Amino acid sequence: MKRKPLAAFCLAAALGSALGAALGAAPARAQGIVFDPSNYAQNVLTAARALEQVNNQIKSLQNEAAMLENMAKNLRRLDFSSLAQMTGALHRIDGLMSQAEGLSFDLTRLDSQWRAQYPASYDATITMNDMAQAARRRWQDAMSAFHETMRVQSQIVENVRGDQQLLGDLVNQSQGAVGALQAQQAMNQLVALSTKQQMQIQTLMAAHYRAQAEDAARKAQSEEAARETTRRFLGTGKAYSAN
Repeated sequence: MKRKPLAAFCLAAALGSALGAALGAAPARAQGIVFDPSNYAQNVLTAARALEQVNNQIKSLQNEAAMLENMAKNLRRLDFSSLAQMTGALHRIDGLMSQAEGLSFDLTRLDSQWRAQYPASYDATITMNDMAQAARRRWQDAMSAFHETMRVQSQIVENVRGDQQLLGDLVNQSQGAVGALQAQQAMNQLVALSTKQQMQIQTLMAAHYRAQAEDAARKAQSEEAARETTRRFLGTGKAYSAN
């Protein structure tokens, strides 16, 4: 808004009013026009005060407009979401975990599988061939667990490569935010990215320690199976006598 033309207009109006009042105060006489300095000064002062009030109102309106504009910026939503990309990466890892062979990550299934493959003792109904097949199945499960760990590692490495571009996009969105809401939403997505990476590490640790635990259990069970095999081979010791 242009203030100078408005100020000039108000001042001219005030001068015109003062001049009209001065001219109207004196009767039209042949001797000339009588000029009242005090009346003229009072009119000029009144016009200046009116102009100041107008300027103050203009400033107030400008401040309100700026405040409304800032409020609109702060409430503007961020037109960028990385949720689908992050959840997709986690779903791929979860898919690998669900495909794992051998001992299950499900607690109920794990207990039943453990009792079947890792018995506390061997009864007489279990043959040597059964023990050999069970040992081979435990070895296969242990190898599958190590393979699963490596597959999860490979998927995480692939996800991290994709996170590099996503991290750059989120930082650019945060730096280019025009309001508080956009900045907060960009920050929330950065926190979500960090949380997703931590979840990947936790999944990898679960797969890794599962493989180690399964291999250790396999070795311990093999020792028990070896003792049972030796016991059956030696028998009770009563097969031979001195008589």
